[in-house]
Amino acid sequence: MSSHSLLRAFVLTACLGLTATACGGGGTTAGTDATASGSAAPSASEGAAPERAGADLVIWADDKRAAALKTVAEEFGEANDITVAVQAVSEDLQTNFVTANSAGNGPDVVVGAHDWIGNMVQNGAIDPLNLPEAQRAQFTDIALRGVTYDGKTYGLPYAVESVALFRNTALVPDAPATIEDLVATGKASGAENPLCLQQGLEGDAYHMYPLYSSAGGYLFGQSPDGDYDPADLGVGGPGSIAAAQKVSALAKEGVLKTSISGDNSISLFAEGRCAYLVSGPWATADVEKAGIGYALTPVPGFAGMGPAQPLTGVQAFYVASKGENKSFAESFVLDAAASTETMDALYSAEPRPSALKESLAQQTAADADTAVFAQAAEGGQILPAIPQMAGVWEPLGKGHAAVINGADPAQTMTSTGEAIRANLG
Repeated sequence: MSSHSLLRAFVLTACLGLTATACGGGGTTAGTDATASGSAAPSASEGAAPERAGADLVIWADDKRAAALKTVAEEFGEANDITVAVQAVSEDLQTNFVTANSAGNGPDVVVGAHDWIGNMVQNGAIDPLNLPEAQRAQFTDIALRGVTYDGKTYGLPYAVESVALFRNTALVPDAPATIEDLVATGKASGAENPLCLQQGLEGDAYHMYPLYSSAGGYLFGQSPDGDYDPADLGVGGPGSIAAAQKVSALAKEGVLKTSISGDNSISLFAEGRCAYLVSGPWATADVEKAGIGYALTPVPGFAGMGPAQPLTGVQAFYVASKGENKSFAESFVLDAAASTETMDALYSAEPRPSALKESLAQQTAADADTAVFAQAAEGGQILPAIPQMAGVWEPLGKGHAAVINGADPAQTMTSTGEAIRANLG
């Protein structure tokens, strides 16, 4: 979902379960970035994916990650006496990758969110990655779970992300223990809005998920090995109805509003108009720029109910199934990408808790916000990567928005579950 990476992932999930051509209606602005061994990265025209040209190893990433990988790519190219091109694909990266790979003219490595995996595997676009046990031990468990699909490891994780609770410390000095405590202190603070949790007219199931999960809601059930089961849909079940009832009660208290959306939730908090904000690392820069005092904690759960578990996203490197140089691709991913140098470069470009334990320890010791986001991600639920998620986001978001605006919680969740099942086929 970024970047906010996670939200990008949230939008791109609409393509999951569909072929790349079905999803690829939008144009792509593709640029170029890194070079190695003196070769220039090939240029790309507006609205098209980059041309591979003559580079020995080609890596696709979005703009920020492409820039961050420049030095690492150059060093890898020099060490292996090959040319390496890191190409920035600014829009529709997943769709362009699947399409280009299918045609046999895509990159050797692609960098993206873990919830692309189901779609990429379904389209035969990526190969499983042979990650030795000794190397697996260097990564956090939550990150490894994110890149595991159908019992196989498909990516080299480099970062995790989830939402947490920002608190305006001038308005609310102490962290709330429960949602009920949050509501009481948020109202007593005198802020225009006790809480900014983005929903908008279409809803936002991703940002709602900590509350939804605390009340017993879930998306899909999981097998003992952690794989999501598309036959076990939680939406429409008792937990989702209990969650919707909580959402309805919070809306009646003026705590949840569809007028608070992705366009204004962060700015409202930065302006001091919200006591609390549920958001991710992407909000930090704007909040710090505003100069308000704030503190971060994981989102609390409802009193007497389960913990609030946000959805955890993982960013990773993948080896293309039809890349021209798989041996160099695998070497880059398992060696160069897995280094602390690469992890630190990516963190500097866009701070997200590292998936590599060594880098994460340094990051959390140096930055309290990163420590909280890492804690929230570790306690969260992995965002489902199965293609069936394509049919969940929109109906569930709209269901939450309807409940906030006064619709009956039980009827709405029941009908939402029926709509999702129809989407699943």
